[in-house]
Amino acid sequence: ATKIDKEACREAYNLVRDDGTEVNWVTFKYNGSTIVPGDQGVDYETFKRKCTDDVRLFGFVRFTTGDAMSKRVKFALITWIGEDVSGLQRAKTGTDKTLVKEVVQNFAKEFVISDHKELDEDYIKNELKKAGGANYDAQTE
Repeated sequence: ATKIDKEACREAYNLVRDDGTEVNWVTFKYNGSTIVPGDQGVDYETFKRKCTDDVRLFGFVRFTTGDAMSKRVKFALITWIGEDVSGLQRAKTGTDKTLVKEVVQNFAKEFVISDHKELDEDYIKNELKKAGGANYDAQTE
């Protein structure tokens, strides 16, 4: 059965949530049958490059959405399952996500993605915008 290194993962999660750090994303990856913190970074494009066809990982990502009147931070939990991941591993990823959610508890929206196009930053920001709060851009859209 899959396990998670809760303490280490919680530290990584808190880095993204902390307004005082530059870190905008972290990944949680598999080390054998244990989920551990993976990479972290500032630039979303770098995160996207971690999502290759041969891996499955969980990403916790900070996005700033909003407009001139109100900027707000939104968090997304992204489950990435690459196209070359085996059926058994794909199936397990869904149940393993419950372990990740024991650590990652605050996010506006959750995504399960296996197509690179859906990792597009504008697509995700748009979905996050729909997921909550006032939208002062409505008049211009």
